Amino acid sequence: MTVPTNDTDTTTMQLGAGTVADHATSILEAVGVPERDARLVADSLVTADMWGHPSHGLLRLSWYVARLRSGVMNPVTSPRVVSRYGAVTVLDGRDGIGQAVTDAAITHAGDAAEIHGIGAVAVRNSNHFGTAAYWTRTLADRGCVGILTTNGSPAMAPWGGRTKMVGANPWSIAVPSGSHGAIVLDIANTGVARGKVYAARERGQQLPEGWAIDTDGLPTTDPRAAIDGLILPMAGHKGYAISFMMDVISGVLTGSSYADDVVGPYVPDKRSGCGHLAIALSIDAIMPRRRFGERMDDLIDTVKSSPAAAGTEIYVPGEIENRAVAEAAGRISLPHRTVSALADLARSVGVPALGSDGR
Repeated sequence: MTVPTNDTDTTTMQLGAGTVADHATSILEAVGVPERDARLVADSLVTADMWGHPSHGLLRLSWYVARLRSGVMNPVTSPRVVSRYGAVTVLDGRDGIGQAVTDAAITHAGDAAEIHGIGAVAVRNSNHFGTAAYWTRTLADRGCVGILTTNGSPAMAPWGGRTKMVGANPWSIAVPSGSHGAIVLDIANTGVARGKVYAARERGQQLPEGWAIDTDGLPTTDPRAAIDGLILPMAGHKGYAISFMMDVISGVLTGSSYADDVVGPYVPDKRSGCGHLAIALSIDAIMPRRRFGERMDDLIDTVKSSPAAAGTEIYVPGEIENRAVAEAAGRISLPHRTVSALADLARSVGVPALGSDGR
């Protein structure tokens, strides 16, 4: 398939989500990932694209494959339980695939919450797991308040500093509601997730002002300069402080790497060392789930009763993604550059490329 690849091409292709997920699964299987884990990773990436978050979508697949090929990420994930103490589990990911390690952690946390009312899993020696919301939504589906934190490679300077030392260190909280679907917060502590800078580069787009500075410390809207420079924290010193604490509970506490010892998924040949903390809090341990759903609906209706500014609509966290999936009708939109990169990646592992019609 021939597609444009110039840096200013912003056109996209509409493809079947299931077809693309099958294709990504085949690529991962071709480099030694078991079918179940390959499908899990593929679904997490396709779901991110369907939500409208290409920063965590299919553009990351080539990064994962490069890390699998170099051997710094193990294709066969076999996490080991280091210890259990009541509702708390320590899990060593042993450099496995981040999605597979996190799936195990989320399962452990949810199972413990059913027994103890709460479950916590500290994960060490993992890898990038995609969007945090993908996992906290799973816990919300189990009737829990789901909380997930992670640390990542340095993206911003400590407040007042000049060199990258602190990751974006995203975190997510998800809860079920009565009739509005899952309510989900998923944010990085930088003003924007670094993946969105890579996504802008993929689309040949400039960045909004205020996202980043270049290596000279000057504001930039060029995604390439931003990648080499610094992503700015959200809310100034507050974003830095939150990110620092996420590094404490995701890296220091779990026994994993932290600060500038964590390596990002776009580096092909160095182990990640990132850590996560997963917490599941059973709603039934506090009040009947049905009553919680009624209270959530009342909260949402109350918030939405506020008069909206002209030309705007009031959303609650996660609502935009819920609508995006409904409106997508099983299709995703990918930039031509991403589709071209997928074709090159498939060819390199001996998998037939997607056709121009997505088949």
